This record gives sequence, C-alpha cells and structure tokens, in this order.
Amino acid sequence: MEAPPPQQQEEQQRGGGDGGRYGVLLYYKYAEVPDAAALAAFYEAHCRALALVGRVRVGPDGVNATLGGRMAALEKHIAELSSNSLFDGTDFKLASCEDPVDERVARECGFTSLSVRVVKELVTLCSNPTSAPPEISGAGRHLSAAEFHSVLQNVAKMSLDADAPSEKKEVVVLDARNVYETRIGKFNVPNVETLDPEIRQYSDLPSWIDEHTEKLRGKSILMYCTGGIRCEMASAYIRSKGEGFENVFQLYGGIQRYLEQFPDGGYFEGKNFVFDHRISVGSLKENVLGTCLICGSSYDDYSSRCRCSHCRMLVLVCPTCQDSAREYICELCQKNGKQLNQISPQSSQISPRHDCGIQLELSSGVGKTSSSNQFATSEFPRSNGTEQLKKLRILCLHGFRQNASNFKGRTSALAKKLKHIAEIVFIDAPHELPFVYQPVQGYCSDMPSPPSVTAKQKFAWLISPNSSCQAKQDWKVADAPFDPLQYQQQTEGFEESYTFIENVISQMGNFDGVLGFSQGAAMAALLCRQQQKTYGSPKFRFGIFCSGYPAPVGDFDSKPVNLPSLHCFGNREGHDRQIANRASIELAGLFKQDCCSVIEHDMGHIIPTRPPYIDQIKDFLANFQ
Repeated sequence: MEAPPPQQQEEQQRGGGDGGRYGVLLYYKYAEVPDAAALAAFYEAHCRALALVGRVRVGPDGVNATLGGRMAALEKHIAELSSNSLFDGTDFKLASCEDPVDERVARECGFTSLSVRVVKELVTLCSNPTSAPPEISGAGRHLSAAEFHSVLQNVAKMSLDADAPSEKKEVVVLDARNVYETRIGKFNVPNVETLDPEIRQYSDLPSWIDEHTEKLRGKSILMYCTGGIRCEMASAYIRSKGEGFENVFQLYGGIQRYLEQFPDGGYFEGKNFVFDHRISVGSLKENVLGTCLICGSSYDDYSSRCRCSHCRMLVLVCPTCQDSAREYICELCQKNGKQLNQISPQSSQISPRHDCGIQLELSSGVGKTSSSNQFATSEFPRSNGTEQLKKLRILCLHGFRQNASNFKGRTSALAKKLKHIAEIVFIDAPHELPFVYQPVQGYCSDMPSPPSVTAKQKFAWLISPNSSCQAKQDWKVADAPFDPLQYQQQTEGFEESYTFIENVISQMGNFDGVLGFSQGAAMAALLCRQQQKTYGSPKFRFGIFCSGYPAPVGDFDSKPVNLPSLHCFGNREGHDRQIANRASIELAGLFKQDCCSVIEHDMGHIIPTRPPYIDQIKDFLANFQ
C-alpha cells in the first residue's frame, strides 16, 4: 500500500486526517499564571501545529479559549492541556459541527485564523479598568446542568403552591448576556421572574446591577451565560455587595452544558447564541424566539450580520426587510430617541452650523447634512476577537487648522493597522477658521498673491481671543509669522466644542474611547475632565492623547482624570517641533498614574504607525476588548 503524499501525512499528524469532523472547543480556567507570555507562546506554537483557528486570551488570572478545527486535533489539544496541572478541573466543552461555509461570518467571528493575545484580565467586567475587579474566589456556587434544572423545577412547583413559605419563593433568574443574545434564546420558567438586563456589552452589567440592587437583595439568584465565564466575575461582583447578596448560584458550563444535558431544551427557549461560525445552537424544540426588527415576524438568523446604524450592535432583519431597508436602529437606540435619518452609513456625514460660538443646530434631532465630509468613519468589516462582537468605537479629534476629511487621510495608515480592533470616527471641530497664508516676497513684487488653490474649510476646538470665525471667506495674509507656541494663547471656544461633542455622542451613541491629536488631544483631555466634573467620571473607557498638551482653559483640579490613558509624543531630542516634549509630559501627569502609559518616539509631530510604537498602541487597546 502506498504511503500518502507528504502534505496528507502532515495533515494527519496535525489531526486533519482524511476529512474528519469539524469541531468547536470552548473552555476557560481561572488560575494564577506565573508567566503569561510563555503560556501564550506555547499556545501559538501548539495550536498552529494542530491547524487550529480561533482565539485564545491568556492573562495573569487564567486562560479563555474558543478554538475550531478537526475533532482529532481538538482532542489532542485537550489531552496536551490535561497533562498540565494548571488546567486541573477545566471543563472542556467540545462539540462537533459542520465545517464553516460562510467565509464572511467565519472571518467576523475570528474563525479563519488564530489569535493568541496576552491580556490583563480574561473578561472585563467593569468598563473602567481603574475599578478593581471582584475577587474570583468570591464567585457564586456552581450548579451542574442537572442541579440547575432541578432547582428551577422545584421553584416552579413552589410558585404554584399557595401554602409554600414565601421566603422559598424568592428566587430570580438573571441572564448575564448581551441583548443580541437574549433576543433569540433565554430561560423561561413558569411563575419565576427572569431578569434580562438588556445590555449592549458585558461591561455594562455592573451598572445594571447597581441600579437594580433591590430586585436582587435578599433573594436566591440563579445566573447563567453562554459557557460560564461571564457568570464567574458577575456573581462575584454581586456577592461583593455583602449582606443580602450571599445566595448567588451559577450554571456551570453555561447554556451549552444545559442543552447537552437536556436536548429537548428543558426550561431554555429558543437558541443559544455562540461566538463562532455556528452563530447559534438550538434544541430539539426548534422554536423561534426572535423577531424581525422591522416587521416583527418570527426570525432568529444572524447570518446576514445586519447591524444598528448607530451603535453597530447586531440586529435581526428578515430577508424581505433587508431588501427594502439598508439602515437599522436597534431597540436600545430607539429607546434613546435615535432615528434613522440621524446617520447615513453611505455618506458618514454630520454637520453643525459653523458660525463661531453657535452650538450644534438640531432639527428633529438631526444636524444639517452637507458635503463637507463633516463626519467621517473608517469603516471595516467587524471581527469579534472576544465575546463582545463589536470593535472598539473611537472618537477622533483632529488638530488645529485641520478637518475630519484630511485628518482621516493623514491617519489612514493607523486605521489600516487597527482595522481588526477599532472603528475610528472623525468629526470636524465647530469653530471654522479663516483662510490664511504666509506670504513669500518675490524680487519683482511687493504684493504677494494668495494661493491659487481652492481653500478648504479648516476648524479648531479652541481659538484665540478676538479670532475671526466667519465662514465663506477669501484668502488673507496671516497677521504674523507662524508661532509654534500659538496654542498657549488659544483660551476660548471650549464651551461650544464641549456642547458639540456631547451632541455628537448623544446622536451617535457611546464611544469606547477618544483619540486626540495635538489640539485635539488637549480638547479630549478637557472633555474628559469636564465629564468627570459633571457625571462623576468620563464617558469613555480609555483615552489616547497624541502630541497633546494641557490647554490653558480653566484649571485641572487636584483630582486626576480617572481614565486609563495612553500618551504618545516626540522624545526629548526635539523631534516634535510643534508641541514641546515637556508639555505632553505635563498632560500625562494630569491623569491617574496607575493606569497611565507613555510612548515616546522620534518621528516628529505625527501618530507613529511603525513598530514598536504601533504594537504598543495595539497592546493598550487590547486591554479593552
């Protein structure tokens, strides 16, 4: 018998074999990892040798993995990890399935390549990483699928028994998943209250818990999620509240283990949303819980990957309505008053009035649209490197005498490097600047002519006193030679810019982070400071400040800005001739130092995109995915 070709031998050695069944493996393990980088390197080599795809997150607190490949390869992977004491007691959830057939869905779910990343924590419960996460040792008690089902069964019976003690009826079921997951499947127990927080992302859960403590206090809380990991931190957070919150239980292995134990669905209705190419997994019931966002008909298929035009969350839209509509507003954005005509994915434009000192003018909640590229978005296909599907949304503030369009062009290399991580949204500042030029005297003329090119609108977040901000001007000669320290005199215009940005956030939905360049970085810092004063904390999860400086507007009080921040600027060798190195250092000092990172480079007044600087930016952003 002839030996198989070398390539086929290699595939068999890796577990590919001769067309063996495809499978998906989910597992997590909370344990102290002494050397996360070394473990990540092992995963990188081991998984590639087995031709596995998917994502692995390694942190000092453990490992979280979702992998796809041939069943034989996945079984080899499990065997390898089982020989390591670090993974003692790990619940390896392995399921066979069909090969990925939709390349677009597989790519978006991260199932066309392998992604191994070192992170600070396996799941981010709190949106502000400066808040200490709860101790995982305080997590709720694990209940097996059979135990969870039995408790639900007994509670349902007691609820029908009028003579049962009232304290035995005080049980609530809490879903720890996002609203796009609960739309298509959830537990439904007769006469038992099931709480659906209706959150966009996991990091919103603590706020919901804080706002609904009275619904939870003194009750036995049964929690569940997809595979169990989100309940670990969330249950620990609830129990950390102390007296009245001791009785918290979680479904061990999540919905996946429950449906394996109860293939008819048990008390679970609909489908289990999963973060791989399968999209969802149902039971033998085959009932449809979801409905089309547009027409309300029964529908639970996310394969079309339709998304909300505002917050980019997945929405359910049936094929018929997909043919008649191209923009969608999710139920959460609708509750916040968002409307379809507030954003156009095709043009990605939004325009305030550009009169200096006048706030964004709204008409039915909409700024006037224009062709000036007032609102520009770096659009890329979304991928889902974690349990959170959407990429990070970053609001980008350009520098002085720039606009959204040209700054988007100048940062195209950055957007390309971050295309799988972030969606960058560019906006114009509200203060329109005059068209000025520096004259170059010719030997045959005492009156230099203005540039022959058509002037393009330029804007600013902060302006000098008595600045002219009249639109539709012709070119004029600058009043004085260029002054690299002009930013020190730009003390006005903050209130208008702050109001404008708040309106943008209100219209477009929340952003994960803010990125500012030069004067935009100064404005971003002022924005975060003002939000902290007004709301108690900034609205962003992080900030990136490139070539920034502390603007001479108001006073930063003694309390630092409580926001994880990355400050990127030229080093002490004078490579940034626009903003002094010491000014950028001073700005960094105004932020909370235990979550403040600094990158100094030698590339001038730009945002660097070459290694190692771009890798450091990616590492910073990875903390928030």
